[in-house]
Amino acid sequence: MNRRHFVRTSLAAAVAISFHRELALAAMADGGAAVSGDIKAVRADGQEVILKQSAVQELADSLRGNVVLPGSEAYENARLLLNPRINKYPALVVQPVVPNDVCNAVKFARQENLLTAVKCGGHNFRGDSSCDGGMQIDLSRLRGVRVDPARRTAWASGGSLLGDLDAEAMARGLVTTAGSVSHTGVGGLTLGGGFGRLARRFGLSIDNLLSVDIVTADGELRHASADENPDLFWAVRGGGGNFGVVTAFEFQMHPMDRQVISGSYGFPFEQARQVFEFAGEFAAEAPDVLQVVPFIGAFPGTDPVCNLSIVYCGPHDKAEGLLAPIEKAGTVVRNSVQTWDYVALQKSGDIDDPRANGAYIKSGFVKQITSDIARDLTDTFQPSPARATWMAFGHSGGAIGRVPYGATAFPNRDAGHDLLSFIGWPIKSGDGSEHIAYVQEQWKVLGPYTNGFYVNDIANETQAQVDANYGANLERLVQVKNQYDPTNLFRLNANVRPTV
Repeated sequence: MNRRHFVRTSLAAAVAISFHRELALAAMADGGAAVSGDIKAVRADGQEVILKQSAVQELADSLRGNVVLPGSEAYENARLLLNPRINKYPALVVQPVVPNDVCNAVKFARQENLLTAVKCGGHNFRGDSSCDGGMQIDLSRLRGVRVDPARRTAWASGGSLLGDLDAEAMARGLVTTAGSVSHTGVGGLTLGGGFGRLARRFGLSIDNLLSVDIVTADGELRHASADENPDLFWAVRGGGGNFGVVTAFEFQMHPMDRQVISGSYGFPFEQARQVFEFAGEFAAEAPDVLQVVPFIGAFPGTDPVCNLSIVYCGPHDKAEGLLAPIEKAGTVVRNSVQTWDYVALQKSGDIDDPRANGAYIKSGFVKQITSDIARDLTDTFQPSPARATWMAFGHSGGAIGRVPYGATAFPNRDAGHDLLSFIGWPIKSGDGSEHIAYVQEQWKVLGPYTNGFYVNDIANETQAQVDANYGANLERLVQVKNQYDPTNLFRLNANVRPTV
């Protein structure tokens, strides 16, 4: 069904109402925390403010969920993010369990003009899902997925993780594009665009989004779809968390065989340049059901490797012929390609996410992998025994590129690949400044090949670079921001700045 012509039927409305009622019934009536005194906090403009004990207690008493404060285990769990290089201390954390809790939290933040962060999975590399001295809205207790097999749709509450969506949907033979690490938050991934192993076949997560329920900066819960608040619906599909806190996502689902083919072909590291050049040509001609990702990397205590990874979700009897040319990319020294259960494949990279390490990432879109890019990438690759160092080209194109520019706020439709540079180091060894400096120097060479970046991988980009990345969509994004968040309450993101 074409999402731009989707008409929200009475059945869809009933599903949404039932979904939120179920959340409410499942919520534990914990009540608010006892607030023992005034709290020193930080406003959005960086100025200090004293939150009165009575005001914070009133907020806590209004919630089905909790306000948690420094000194508690719940606070420590909430404030920590996936990347331990980010170590922030909010003044208070709100943990909603129903959408109205989010409304009350946002109204309080607006009233006090608090610096406000929203956490779903906590994957943001820059640390935008926490803050020092402000309010963190931690959605970890606002989770749940409901799949409607008849309509091929799924509702996911705002704090759900991708693994929740994958498991529930695939149990009914359905999927949608949902990242590649199961403990990623649905909200953060989707609002920035939503790449994943199936994006070339089914489009980005936002291309499968039918509607959202969202709490905007005035604390009101709104429904947004192609037919209701359409400008807001357009903006959340690629505009990140600029426009509010999404409490529910409705996705279009697709039938798919549970068994997919995935794995890596390994080549001698000395052949990395020719493998990248081959991958550029092979990926450009690949069908939508095939994702091709060339990779080089080195980890402490190991020799550098060069891999070409694939995910194939088409008819199995076509796989052998389609993949056969890869054997000619170089000397294959490893081959781990096999049949996978899709849900298991989605979880297979979970332990590789470096929860005990500091991490830094830099990314940018390119139209194709050229011989010049392959040369400069391999020439600037400098492994170190003190860190993990890897580079890869995510595979875009396919269904992603067939959505017209401007149909959603996501601006990078013409990209063929997403070039990623990643480093990780033991956090006990320091802040990693020398490793970060290496990537930044590398990007003085690689950056000119790129055009824009994935907002979910925002690193040290300036506001001017963020504005430029939104391209021709920026003017419309600013108009929506002016309407729904004129004071820029939601600013910890690839920020769209209001002009009112």
